Amino acid sequence: MKLTKSLTKALILSIIFSGCAPKVKEGYDEKTGYVGNISISGAFALYPIVVLWGEDFKKLNPNVRFNISAGGAGKGIADVLTNMTDIGLVSRDLHPQELEKGAYPIFVAKDAVLGTFNSNHPDANLIKERGLTQNELEDVFVHSKYKSWNQIDSRFSSAAIGVYVRSDAAGAAETWAKYFKKSQEDLKGVGIFGDPGLAQAIKDSPTAIGFNNINYVYDLKTKKTTPNIEVIPIDINKNGKIDSEESFYDNIDVLTEAVALGKYPSPPSRELLFVIKNDNNSKLIKEFIRFVLDKNQQGYLLENGYVPLTVEQRNKELEKLTN
Repeated sequence: MKLTKSLTKALILSIIFSGCAPKVKEGYDEKTGYVGNISISGAFALYPIVVLWGEDFKKLNPNVRFNISAGGAGKGIADVLTNMTDIGLVSRDLHPQELEKGAYPIFVAKDAVLGTFNSNHPDANLIKERGLTQNELEDVFVHSKYKSWNQIDSRFSSAAIGVYVRSDAAGAAETWAKYFKKSQEDLKGVGIFGDPGLAQAIKDSPTAIGFNNINYVYDLKTKKTTPNIEVIPIDINKNGKIDSEESFYDNIDVLTEAVALGKYPSPPSRELLFVIKNDNNSKLIKEFIRFVLDKNQQGYLLENGYVPLTVEQRNKELEKLTN
């Protein structure tokens, strides 16, 4: 199953999937499966695939109603800890205080945060050939060292660098900052809400730089980057060029394979989590999580821009549901 044009619009607008349904008593029917409501909110990174998982689960259990919304990882963890939702979608490591408050993480997929720039940049080809090092990216996003592109490399134009970051508490921002051993609060730039908003800001600004989750950079149909946005390759070995072993951005399949094999750094590759309260004993919620971890559902993660769990990883997460 693949993302549709209408679903992309839903992502941009953060429309709630299936609406606000009245609370239905949870149960199980031998003929129609499970009955009840599942409310989910959080990371933009997980939202697209969770909508698809919800649709597939409803095919087997038509009396289950979903309320799914995107609002960032910070909202997801806050909502689940205050019992506003059953599942929080989180795209970063949990903080110790969140675990102390009862957050219980389940690893469901993997993806990556990518540095981005506008494909109409006057130095687009050189940026793709040269890449930027971890230190150069840190100087851009954390230290605001460079005001123009030619301060990074004299071969670049003198165009001003427009730096965009996330304004909301976001897993993508936290993960990107972690790459520099920093936190989201250390990132400097113009704050933009949400992954769709940040991607659009880059598309609208020819000399800007930012970061996004994979699904907001690549088109799932063409497998290529979407119009007006490109990935900034990371010069991992710092030799001033993108070597063949560092060149895995041409299409989404090559990139997700690089993430799976560990060729792309971690961070900014990261685990994607479902978070529930540690006292949540709902059979319905646990059945949905088991469904998500099933090999069939994990099987179409790659075609939707995610990296599936290995058999060992799936078994480890499934064991958490028996505790």
